[in-house]
Amino acid sequence: MLIKHLPTDQPDDSHLPSQARRQWLSRMARAGAGTVILSLAGPQIAFGANIVAVRVWPAQDYTRVTIESDTALSATHQLVVDPDRLVVDIDGLDLDPTLRELVAKITPNDPYIRQVRVGQNRPRVVRLVFDLKESVNPQVFTLLPIAGYRNRLVFDLYPANPLDPLMQLVRATEDKQQRFIASGGAPMPAPAEDDDPIAALARRSAGGPASPSTRPAEDRRPALANRAPSRKPAPPAADNPPALANAPMSPPLAIEPEPPVPRGAAAGPRMRRLLTVAIDPGHGGEDPGATGSAGTHEKDVVLSVARLLRAKIDAQPNMRAMMTRDADYFVPLNVRVQKARRVQADLFVSIHADAFLSPEAKGASVFALSERGASSAQAKWLANKENAADMIGGANLGSKDAQVTRVLLDLSTTAQISDSMKVGRSVLEQIGGINRLHKGQVEQAGFAVLKAPDIPSILIETAFISNPEEESKLTDSAYQNQLAEAILRGIRAYFAKNPPLSRNPGV
Repeated sequence: MLIKHLPTDQPDDSHLPSQARRQWLSRMARAGAGTVILSLAGPQIAFGANIVAVRVWPAQDYTRVTIESDTALSATHQLVVDPDRLVVDIDGLDLDPTLRELVAKITPNDPYIRQVRVGQNRPRVVRLVFDLKESVNPQVFTLLPIAGYRNRLVFDLYPANPLDPLMQLVRATEDKQQRFIASGGAPMPAPAEDDDPIAALARRSAGGPASPSTRPAEDRRPALANRAPSRKPAPPAADNPPALANAPMSPPLAIEPEPPVPRGAAAGPRMRRLLTVAIDPGHGGEDPGATGSAGTHEKDVVLSVARLLRAKIDAQPNMRAMMTRDADYFVPLNVRVQKARRVQADLFVSIHADAFLSPEAKGASVFALSERGASSAQAKWLANKENAADMIGGANLGSKDAQVTRVLLDLSTTAQISDSMKVGRSVLEQIGGINRLHKGQVEQAGFAVLKAPDIPSILIETAFISNPEEESKLTDSAYQNQLAEAILRGIRAYFAKNPPLSRNPGV
């Protein structure tokens, strides 16, 4: 390489001693070598990108491919048919071993990708060719660094002809629905106290009978059945996380049970269709949620609890469940609500595991949507954190569908919030029987995932995963089963008092 010296690079040295000239030339030679090195390295640093990681998240809804790099990547893509392929060219990139790992990350059970081929198409351009199992509608977008992730180039491969979630649910439960209709339907039975081992144990400990059937109806009231006094509206909550670790815990809010229906009394309207509960395991895929000190991810434990709850609901003769995700993949918040509305869910239950800055914070909580701001600083802080899931998990917020849905979900009604508070209190009472409650009443805040305008919706923080003791409980299968059972009892108690509106029994 030739270095062109400017006239001012070298002074007029005719008057300098020879030794001084040699020293000056030696310094310039060293500087010149450095200049050559920088001129070679400079364009490479400015133009090149290093691949940090590649990840693949296959799921029935869609398959996501993520390429994480230290600088932003630019890509073009095109679909090719016969056979179906997605061709992607990434600019400013040289093929490296990390990018080659993408080939081995495609698994046989991927619903949409058969294999991927990776190669250097031309200088500074890497080509990816995804051989597809069926036609797809790809979404390609970039995500800025956030929450431990650097720049991400994302490929979401959606099926060109997606399955309708309502038809999937109808087909999966068609036999059960027909049997229920043939039986003439039935009112939703209230949870029998005889079936509740926790209530029975409490009665025995108090010296009372194990079964409530031997007591008069007017005595069937828990010792703490006084309703909480009305509260003044909470002051505007601060944006900073509140100090929770040393705050006193409120006692559980007991719910006064409904008086039993006397034998021979006229029953209410009988349900002619299955009750549908949408179960929403929080986070997933690129978004791990909170992480405990032992490395437990929130997304994993809440998925386990959700699966147990689904099995218990499906075992009820007049209920069925659907899940917004049933594997480890990311679902945008608005899509979770869309799924529940598409199957005409009677109830939406989002399951999470809380985290806080201090490991001392503990206890379960239940939240509903709020019309007038958060009920506490903690509720507001938590809602803001949960609502950031789209940025961490990687939602394509620029899509037209996402924008339309956000407008629709801002129309949540007062009636929806009122019903959400009812089911929230019912579930909170039951969870209080197996775990300490962080707050003894249902809290409210602007959780995006609770904004279905026509479905009662609650968010359950099962425990603080940031608390080592509660993290250990959350990973215990027996405790997970207790949680699912408690949530089911709360749901049954709510429907017993608040049967949903009738609609076409065929769905």
